[in-house]
Amino acid sequence: MPGVDRRTVSKGRHTFLTAVLVSGLVAGGVQPVMAYGDPNLVRPDDARFIYEGHWGRSSEAATTINSGSRLSFRFTGERVHALFDVASITVPAQIYVSVDGGPKRLYAVDRSDLEIAAEGSGPHRVEISVKDVFSRVNRWTPPLETGVVLTGLRLEGRGRLLPQPARQKRTLAFYGDSITQGVMALCEVNTSDCADGTAAYPTLVADALRASLTQVGFGRQGVIQTGNGGVPAAQDAYGWNYAGSKADPDLEADVIVVNQGTNDAVYGSAEFRAAYRAYLDRLRSAAPHARILALRPFNGTHADDIAAVVDELADRNVEFVDTTDWLSLSGGDFNGTVHPSVQGHRKVADRLIALLAKEL
Repeated sequence: MPGVDRRTVSKGRHTFLTAVLVSGLVAGGVQPVMAYGDPNLVRPDDARFIYEGHWGRSSEAATTINSGSRLSFRFTGERVHALFDVASITVPAQIYVSVDGGPKRLYAVDRSDLEIAAEGSGPHRVEISVKDVFSRVNRWTPPLETGVVLTGLRLEGRGRLLPQPARQKRTLAFYGDSITQGVMALCEVNTSDCADGTAAYPTLVADALRASLTQVGFGRQGVIQTGNGGVPAAQDAYGWNYAGSKADPDLEADVIVVNQGTNDAVYGSAEFRAAYRAYLDRLRSAAPHARILALRPFNGTHADDIAAVVDELADRNVEFVDTTDWLSLSGGDFNGTVHPSVQGHRKVADRLIALLAKEL
């Protein structure tokens, strides 16, 4: 496994670790896998990959712009190379890599070849989870300035990619803003180092309930407010991985959790209610059988409006979830005044796990 140089960085009264790749990476451009003609190269649309979240997939690339997205695969051999397109990237995404259920290792996706090593000839299982895709540069309209663009795998020697066992999992989808993204979960600076989508409540809930996860959060976004990085408002962004790339539908979703409204504070009640209802209507149309949980934003923005919209819908599978008193500004549950800390995300996750476990 490549080493990681963990350098301590001080930001005011906070210190945190930033991981820098120091070995196992090979610089240089990556051609589309289809052009190689090499049996040790695997296209990103191979059925032996399991993707979770919003990924735009083709034979040449699998692309996600969402923190919390993940993929897994199994292989034989002692090492495999994950290949990335970083040609347009100006702010590299951060990912975790875990082999055979071992510790997660942190990498910046700033090179075209990431070597992943394992002990013995296997079989091995690798999970790659997206820690953060920075929200303040273009991540919506290609060419993207940030995101994870996987162009395939390169196996070594007699190594082979293996099928994965069939899975019948519950499917949970979470849609929201920077809170759902995990911004500032680790510390009080709006950087990728301080953000961690895998420490945010959507991942925690899905893992606890052994569910497949779709986690979509965009900084500054609301149901009316557009997001950072060129991202449209929630209703316009729904159904897309990014501009020009349609997302897999939520038709099979068991539960959809919505945490929107925090960034719509400047909009009046009537305007917000109309937009929020249109958003819920769109979710219901896309996922006719899903249970939809409409969370009260943790700071209470538009809480009464959201509760009123849910009441007006009179849909027994749409529920207003009152989050009052779930978190405390004075108890270490936030980094800053809006974004939950790791502790805060854990508290939110525990509440949602208790709510959902009874029915799932």
